[in-house]
Amino acid sequence: MTVAEVVQPLVSATLGDQVPIRLRCWDGSEVGPSDAVVAFHFVNRRALRRLLWAPNELGFARAYVSGDIEVEGDLWAGLEALEQVADPDEGPGVSVDRATKKALVRAVLRLGILGLPPAPPAEEARLSGRRHSRTRDADAIAHHYDVGNDFYRILLGESMTYSCAYWSQDGELGEAALAAAQFGKCDLVARKLALAPGERVLDVGCGWGTFALHAARTYGARVVGVTLSREQATYAQQRMEREGVGHLVEIRVQDYRDVTDGPFDAIASIGMAEHVGADELADYAGHLFRLLGNEGRLLNHAIARRPGPRPGFSATSFIDRYVFPDGELQPVSTMTDTLEGVGFEVRDVQALREHYTLTLRAWLANLERGWADAVAASSAARARIWRLYIAGSALAFRANRIGVNQVLAVRPGPRGRSGLPLARSV
Repeated sequence: MTVAEVVQPLVSATLGDQVPIRLRCWDGSEVGPSDAVVAFHFVNRRALRRLLWAPNELGFARAYVSGDIEVEGDLWAGLEALEQVADPDEGPGVSVDRATKKALVRAVLRLGILGLPPAPPAEEARLSGRRHSRTRDADAIAHHYDVGNDFYRILLGESMTYSCAYWSQDGELGEAALAAAQFGKCDLVARKLALAPGERVLDVGCGWGTFALHAARTYGARVVGVTLSREQATYAQQRMEREGVGHLVEIRVQDYRDVTDGPFDAIASIGMAEHVGADELADYAGHLFRLLGNEGRLLNHAIARRPGPRPGFSATSFIDRYVFPDGELQPVSTMTDTLEGVGFEVRDVQALREHYTLTLRAWLANLERGWADAVAASSAARARIWRLYIAGSALAFRANRIGVNQVLAVRPGPRGRSGLPLARSV
């Protein structure tokens, strides 16, 4: 009996008889439609052993990252098809019923895959210490961002911007369109902050410096950018010198909690608040409030989860183990309540969820197009991590399981003055 014949009942019990993918097993046998948009190749028995010990997203992620499972074809389309089979309305999440468990036991016995759990791939995060302490936050940021600027250049394109872009239309997702959309996002933030020449701006979590560059070059602002990633800081400072704005921009390797040289006229926090944590969110907002002068403006751009009880940290989360260790998402209502609680006046909230779906699909296209170079710049395992993460995230944003929002807030001046234009200009 072939491996495919053994696993067929398991596949049927899990996904039904209309399997939208093709499974290719290590003995050459296959199951599933010949015209499937994607095939999962189980390279060896260890792939099934990983799923046996962790029959969830973590088990699959470990098998894929380690190369025990190869994904052949259009990953986006394959995950999309699986999502529809799992639950057309609610997204993936197949329950393991009694029939599935019986099929799994039979497959284990027939294939001889019993054994100790394989060691996790080396790329799995192993953090220690108190969650969101300065040391642990620095380690978490290094795990995610210090994987090589050359790798991120392939993934992100020429703008080197790792946050949601702002698209003028749903169409072309090529590199030129992505770069235009990223600079469009930077300009949207700058206009919301009403930046003016000579104003002092803090860029919290400045990344590779795209917003700092735009604020200095286009608006004449004096910018301080802070990041915990040394690779980002080195790249960003060299970029400012190369672009002729080194006299206007200072890039620091510094925790935002250690910034004390206010006041600033404006603060941009773009894609950074996700690293703060729910328990530290009020301190985060309060510190930024104190760094602003009267009528100072804050633009907080952050991914958000849906409303509801705060979820606990999952031991089986692919994102937490491989991508954003210790990352926490808050509902937009929590963010606005927190900002108001420390004294900010919230002036504007804009949802950009569909824009992130487009951004992620553009990044995925970049990665697929430059796959060989991405592997050479990092590793095959690292490239697989980002491929799975980006495709899955794009589906999550499209399905409204997560969103992304920009919140504009101001520290009121005397008698409640905001200093903002009477009429909205963006």
